Amino acid sequence: MARQTLQQEQKLQQKLSPQQIQLMRLLELNEPEMEERIKQELVENPALDEAVDGVADDTANINLNEDGQPTESAEQLSLGDYSSEDDIPDYRFGSGGYSQEERTEYTPVGGGSTFHEFLMEQLAVRKLSERDCHIAEYIIGNIDDNGYLQRPLDAISDDLIFQIGLDVSTAEIADILQIIQDFEPAGVGASTLQECLLLQLERRSGTPSNMLAFRIVNEMFDAFSKKHYDKIVKALEISEDDLRAAIHEISNLNPKPGSAWSEDYSPSEQITPDFEVYEQDGSLVINFISGNIPTLTVSRQYREMFEDYNANKQNRTRERRDALLFVKQKLDAAQWFVNAVQQRRKTLLDTITAIVELQKDFFFTGIESDLRPMVLRDVAERTGYDISTISRATSTKYVQTPFGIYSLKHFFSEGIQNNEGDEVSTREIKHILQECVAQEDKSAPYSDDRLCELLHQKGYPIARRTVAKYREQLGIPVARLRKEL
Repeated sequence: MARQTLQQEQKLQQKLSPQQIQLMRLLELNEPEMEERIKQELVENPALDEAVDGVADDTANINLNEDGQPTESAEQLSLGDYSSEDDIPDYRFGSGGYSQEERTEYTPVGGGSTFHEFLMEQLAVRKLSERDCHIAEYIIGNIDDNGYLQRPLDAISDDLIFQIGLDVSTAEIADILQIIQDFEPAGVGASTLQECLLLQLERRSGTPSNMLAFRIVNEMFDAFSKKHYDKIVKALEISEDDLRAAIHEISNLNPKPGSAWSEDYSPSEQITPDFEVYEQDGSLVINFISGNIPTLTVSRQYREMFEDYNANKQNRTRERRDALLFVKQKLDAAQWFVNAVQQRRKTLLDTITAIVELQKDFFFTGIESDLRPMVLRDVAERTGYDISTISRATSTKYVQTPFGIYSLKHFFSEGIQNNEGDEVSTREIKHILQECVAQEDKSAPYSDDRLCELLHQKGYPIARRTVAKYREQLGIPVARLRKEL
């Protein structure tokens, strides 16, 4: 048996302070999330106030030291403290934010009930017994957002007896499921794509092309999904024109009936840009869009309260000491948060400035081929921040340009050398790859080997496996699945 001993060991370990961790989390937030975070802090910390008329009290504007801790009083951070037109001659900074007239709504916001509520509304008008309603409600609860019932009927039977106390056979569940499959949208309650398409085709008029489409999905689904059209023509003894008409019927079906309904009736996600970049008088203007983010300051009332408690040393009861400690903690937290918001703004502006400077040509033209290879390290070296900081600063952030709204991650890509020795972005190669696929003969699509040859001819010496990787990243299927009649 090994003998247990005690020994001392010294080692150097670097740890982040709680303030540094919270600062990193603030950096990851986009503009709407930052608004919510500030609202939450204003509610939780009474020592934090919104500045009157957007002007913060000078005593609240403090700096962070290298450890992320508040230092003594300092002047307010401003854009001129860390950037100037002399340092970046091709840029000038405009005032942050939009006017009411310039503000743009980027996506419509819809309304309505959820997909499952829509199904429950249809169930309510069916004349079912209380027992059958309980079964139907449980089935609907197991239908996913795409409209599919992923749980097997025997598993639902087990759930009903253990959770609700209903002893229901799978045959009885199947009967209730057939009622649900008659609901809108067509195809809801299917367990597979094949069943979903068949449910939709059953509701359509019995035209020759629709009946042929039903046969193809029912009898030749594997061959159809792999686009083995020759096998279908031979097995069903039909012409190519008949097959083309049937494929047209199938292509009009919805493979995800639930999600399609949700897109029509549920609110859309709204993208709010964090920055705006545009050209003016031959230079690029960068605006930091602060939106509804208020200017913060430390509460003057709490500072005066702290000074009063601290000055009256002769009447230091336990209650007054506890009150003094509470006020000091809230003041320290408020001072740190004000400074953290300023530091976040500085970091984000440094980051977008570096990105715009590196991708200057694109922001002037909006042409994808003008995007130069750029990785996180390039921005980190230019700003002096760590790579992880740049990654957090660009996460879920968007920039508005005259050519559209782009994620900051959109501007990062690897690079390779072409035949002329110039370094080009992989994004440019992907764009050319898309053009090659768009111009191909769909009856005989290009294989990856052929696409590789075409890229070589255009001066981009990349391997076949790289072509396959880029094709998959672009969501382009293999040649067999791109084939059309």
